[in-house]
Amino acid sequence: MRMDRIYVRRRRVTMILLVAPAVALMLLAASEALDVDSDALPIASESHREAPSVTQADRPAVAPSRSRGHRSRGVYKADAPGDFSPAVAGFPERVYVPNTRDGTVDVIDPSTFKVVDVLDVGGTPHHVTPSWNLRHLFVDNPGIDRLTEIDPATSHVIRSIPVSSPYNLYFTPDGSEAIVVAEYDRFIEFRDPHTWRLIKRVSIPWPGVDHMDFSANGRYFLVSCEYSGVVARVSTSSMRVTRIVNVGGYPIDVKLSPDGSVFYVANQGLGGVSVIDPTSMRQVAFIRTGEGAHGFAVSRDAKDLYVSNRLAHTISVISFRTRRVAATWAVGGSPDMLQVSPDGRQLWATNRFGDTVSVISTRTGRVIHTIVVGAAPHGLAYFPQPGRFSLGHNGVYR
Repeated sequence: MRMDRIYVRRRRVTMILLVAPAVALMLLAASEALDVDSDALPIASESHREAPSVTQADRPAVAPSRSRGHRSRGVYKADAPGDFSPAVAGFPERVYVPNTRDGTVDVIDPSTFKVVDVLDVGGTPHHVTPSWNLRHLFVDNPGIDRLTEIDPATSHVIRSIPVSSPYNLYFTPDGSEAIVVAEYDRFIEFRDPHTWRLIKRVSIPWPGVDHMDFSANGRYFLVSCEYSGVVARVSTSSMRVTRIVNVGGYPIDVKLSPDGSVFYVANQGLGGVSVIDPTSMRQVAFIRTGEGAHGFAVSRDAKDLYVSNRLAHTISVISFRTRRVAATWAVGGSPDMLQVSPDGRQLWATNRFGDTVSVISTRTGRVIHTIVVGAAPHGLAYFPQPGRFSLGHNGVYR
């Protein structure tokens, strides 16, 4: 009996040794057939390259989430009402509106809907971006090659940081790097978010690079190239373009679905939203919303995606579950970039071709306030917001 057990055990080991290489070859062949980039796979270990360190002091303190339905919220599970990080304790609620033609930033008190301050930053400010650790705000100003830093405790300008043509600004999910989007110069820059030292410049040869969002695991992001119809996938570890897809039209804002399976891309030229599978880099659906589809915001319960249709003067509500338009609101103006209030009851929109900000009820879809600001308002930031950290843009949180 003992010899029989030894024989069976040896036969099992032999079978494993014979089968394992075959299985490995099958998996490799499958991944090659699907063109799966290694950066699209879950993180198994730290990157081999040396990255800028993130100290405990730099990390935002994370409060335990009190919200329900985490599974349905997916990547936005930390963005529920009331889930503020301790890092933003004491900061007054304000809405910061960069006025591209005025070179100013209007500061609005959302409790009174009144402008309480105007910051003169010069140049052509496009977006106001919360820092990864939620302790600073940056005005992205390509007109003067500067990031203007604002203290959210006082709403005062602290300093000016020289950076090449910063049209937009993002942060990797681990906080180790800032990504400066230089639309006019056709490149993006990976920088140290503390010293702003350049780590690597990546050429994006397709015209109009401007908006992006990260995969759920942070190993790559999709970035739109507005004037070329191209959306590119960029690895955050190798810092290079790994693949592209041409969706046509004019792709603008980018947003990851709550389950992390697809990316939504507002397509201003085609009047709708392209849905992209990031693994195969193929458009798997197109959702028609309205002329000039431009900016995105995720509802506070992470069930819907708000889409500003700048030329149609409307805002569409797309259900993440059905990938269909659930409602279209006639709001007038030229709605551009969007922000949801911390309680989810209001949607704030800049009117790019005018000088106003609209506040819209997310229950009725009606404009409840119109606030006069500077000329050509763009990427407003409602700050602070629920979330553990900021991915950048005008306030994208996870």
